[in-house]
Amino acid sequence: MKKENDNVILNFPSRLLSPIKLFLEKELVKLKRTKKQLKKDDPFLDENRTIDNSLEEDVDEQIGHFDNEIKSKFLSRQIAQFRTALTRIKIGKYGICEKCGKMIDTDRLAARAEATTCIKCSKESES
Repeated sequence: MKKENDNVILNFPSRLLSPIKLFLEKELVKLKRTKKQLKKDDPFLDENRTIDNSLEEDVDEQIGHFDNEIKSKFLSRQIAQFRTALTRIKIGKYGICEKCGKMIDTDRLAARAEATTCIKCSKESES
């Protein structure tokens, strides 16, 4: 561990980073697969969709499409977060908050391996 401009630079040993990297990569594949399936299940993209629906069928399609859109946007944000975490591993900055530069608590990383900000910065960005 070294200090750089009052920020802690932590270099995780590769024996600890390897399983984290593998976990992040596997989860990223799952997220992409789920997002792809969501797109396939979008009622608006159904080849057998009829244009002359009843009101109830139209509402069901609208709700199904809206639900898929929300889930897809959520998955896109998760995919971006996982990619960022993998990039930070690659450049040697994993475990360091990308906002304040301080070390991210290891309990937070254990719970959310894709975390790129510390709890304090995460709470500040949510408010």
